[in-house]
Amino acid sequence: MVKVEIVEEKDPQSSGNSPYASSSSSRHSSQESISSISSELSAEENLYDRISALVDIVPPTTRHNISTKFSSAASFVRISGKVIGNIVWIVTTSALLVGLPLALSLEDEAKIVAQEREMIAQQQGAQQMLSPGSAYPPPPGSNQAPQKGIVPPGF
Repeated sequence: MVKVEIVEEKDPQSSGNSPYASSSSSRHSSQESISSISSELSAEENLYDRISALVDIVPPTTRHNISTKFSSAASFVRISGKVIGNIVWIVTTSALLVGLPLALSLEDEAKIVAQEREMIAQQQGAQQMLSPGSAYPPPPGSNQAPQKGIVPPGF
């Protein structure tokens, strides 16, 4: 069978420093004292205090490994961001210096080709009007003699 004893601290000053210590005259239930301590600590502590308290828990070698991995990851992100930024800069300036004049010249060339096609179409239309087998009469100042062939009634 297990025997439970209450061990009193011999140094009265160290018992006052501990949040879990209780004096022999004020013994309450353990649940009540822990809840009062946790409410006091949560009001005073913030996240930074809790993380900084982990320094005592994590061994120095592990802290050093975490620190070096974090700093190497941060430097990798910084360097890769710089490289990607330079690549984007090169692509955009190249597109502006080469692509924009090329696009403008291609657009001008397309306009010229369209004008040439329109002029050819106009010339072909005029030739069809003036051709001898045309259904339209020749203009009044032309040298061509009127066509002798089938003439509909009334003309």
